[in-house]
Order: sequence, then C-alpha cells, then structure tokens
Amino acid sequence: MGVMVASGAPAVPADWWERLAARSIEALVIGVFYYILFIAAWGLLRTVGLLDSFEGRLPGLFAWLVVGSGYAAYDCLAHYRHGRTFGKVIMKIRLAPAPGRALTRADLAKRAALYPGAMVLVGIPGVNLLAGILAFAVGLSILIDRPLQQGIHDKAAGSRVIKEAR
Repeated sequence: MGVMVASGAPAVPADWWERLAARSIEALVIGVFYYILFIAAWGLLRTVGLLDSFEGRLPGLFAWLVVGSGYAAYDCLAHYRHGRTFGKVIMKIRLAPAPGRALTRADLAKRAALYPGAMVLVGIPGVNLLAGILAFAVGLSILIDRPLQQGIHDKAAGSRVIKEAR
C-alpha cells in the first residue's frame, strides 16, 4: 500500500513542471544569497590582496561552496521537519516515502547530497561539467521514470514527490 494523502486517496506524483518550478523558485532566492556572498568575498579578498588568487575565481568559488552547502543542508532539514521546502510549499507538492518505505534522516541526507548538494561542484573549475551532467541526469530521470517520476536522488533515498491534497 502506498503513501496516502489526507483524503485517503492514493498519492499522486507531482508533475515534472511542478518540481522544476519549485526548484526554480528556490534558485532565485539562493541566487540572491550567492551574489551577496560573492560581493562580500570579492571586497574582502580585494582588501587583503588575494583577489587574483586562482585566476580571480576565489570569490565565486567561496560563495558557491557556502551557498551550495547551505542549500543542501536546508533541503535536508526542511524535508525532515516539514516534508517540503518553501518552493514545494508554493507549488503545493511534498516529499513522501516511496511505497513500502519510511524516510530517515540518513535517507534525506543522501538525497540532499546527490541533489542539490552535488551542485556545490558547479563552483569548482574543471569539475563543474560533471555537476551539470549530474543535474541533467536528475532531471531526465524524473521525466522518464514511470509511474512514480522519481529522480536519481529520490531512488537513492526511497522518496518521491507527490501533490498535496487539495
């Protein structure tokens, strides 16, 4: 028997576009934090004379590592506490265990490490291509997996994203 929504009806998987919209909403907010940290790091490194370190990439690398790691931690914590992130709240979707499973903190940490945690690699020159390929693979796996529409990160954690009871 699968996860049931409040009305007792079977849980309906969230559409791919709902999941994309939720992540896009979050990306806008995360992007603001990134640019604030980038500007602060740029100013600090310029002041101490380290701006040219790593061919001038150090402020972006620092900002991306901090913001990306923070987003992965937030993703894990929000799903653990509430079953959803703020993007999922807006889109009226939530995380649920796959049929026959229960989600643990370790499952949610594994899910967040695969995505969005792996996106921390985007800030590292030379490794950023692998992070882009992983992000593409996650999105593609959601599109082709039927009927649960699980991404690679969902399969690893034993989770799925479902529509809220309306």
